[in-house]
Amino acid sequence: MDLKSNEPFWLLKNGLTATYPSLKSNEECDVLIIGGGITGSLIAHQMVNDGYKTILIDKREICNGSTSATTSMLQYEIDVPLFELIELIGRKGAVESYKACSEAIDTLEKLSKTIRSDAGYKRKKSLYFASKKKDADWLKKEYEARKDAGFEVKWLEADQVLEQFGFEKTYGAILSKQGASIDAFRFAHELFQHNVKKGLKIFDKTEMKKVEYHKGFNLVTVDSGFQIKAKKVIYCIGYESKSLLKENFVDLKSTYAIVSEVDGEKFKNISNTLVWNTDDPYIYMRTTDDGRILIGGGDEDFYDAEKRDALLNQKEKEILKNLKKIKPDYHFYTDFVWAGTFGETKDGLPYIGEHKKFKNSYFVLGFGGNGITFSVTGMQMASEFMKNKKHLLSGYFKFGR
Repeated sequence: MDLKSNEPFWLLKNGLTATYPSLKSNEECDVLIIGGGITGSLIAHQMVNDGYKTILIDKREICNGSTSATTSMLQYEIDVPLFELIELIGRKGAVESYKACSEAIDTLEKLSKTIRSDAGYKRKKSLYFASKKKDADWLKKEYEARKDAGFEVKWLEADQVLEQFGFEKTYGAILSKQGASIDAFRFAHELFQHNVKKGLKIFDKTEMKKVEYHKGFNLVTVDSGFQIKAKKVIYCIGYESKSLLKENFVDLKSTYAIVSEVDGEKFKNISNTLVWNTDDPYIYMRTTDDGRILIGGGDEDFYDAEKRDALLNQKEKEILKNLKKIKPDYHFYTDFVWAGTFGETKDGLPYIGEHKKFKNSYFVLGFGGNGITFSVTGMQMASEFMKNKKHLLSGYFKFGR
């Protein structure tokens, strides 16, 4: 499955960061991780830190799937509003899921400092504004739910949004203190390099073809015919899990993003803020560390990469039309445009846990706008899985829920 269109900004910006060999011999390990994106990099870091002999494989070049197409907005907000999630799964699970995403932002900051990352981690606030008058009532309800759960939030009226951020035609907003951004493509590469020095083995252009289940280990055969004997297998394959797992647990969507030419002054007032709105599909925006504006939206059901990419020009115009509503005097000069694929679950939550058809195995599948923060939570959950322990959120993130 092709998870991105041509010319994703991060891939072009960073270039060929690192290269790895394909598998050319039989190997043994404690943990085999399948999937070399940002999720795989985080899980590999955890496994190496926990002292396991770890191997990671990817059928592409490392980070060349959806990680190169992500917008890298780090938010504690889940795609399903907190007040709705409480109704769906109960207060405890909903609040703890939101808190886990919030704590993940702090964890990423610490991890970024630990490995001396150059991926531009930056703390930001998050502005969630009502784009229609009818949305204001439920957005205020969402504000109260977050406030009651202990999150640092502030309600802004439309005139305050205009004064602080220069956005017209809004109907109120939630301003959250917690948020951040990062270049996830670069950060994942940095994590891999950090852990290769500590013993992690990485093989790219190496595709899993078959898994044989044995007592106490799995035997994985790859496309070259070589095999990896692993005590545990952890799947970090994101949206490609749709082709591996036959049940209907996630809907695939295409999202579109555009990046402006360098123009640091025009949106100076949102340089420290992540922005999104209540439209369905919603638009989202942030600045990059080199003074560009990144805006995304226009989500569609995913059918195939060719149809998705054929809509690039149309979606660019649609996104810019939405921008004109709130910034009518601003002219956006497009420098990059691309599309990516993401997954949407019934409750906005990831699927992290064991699957009854895959023995000695674990899945870390972060979906929606919180794929990266969910994957940070997955680090601790995978660590506890290796020790035969259960995590607080295991029941809420499990398959078959």
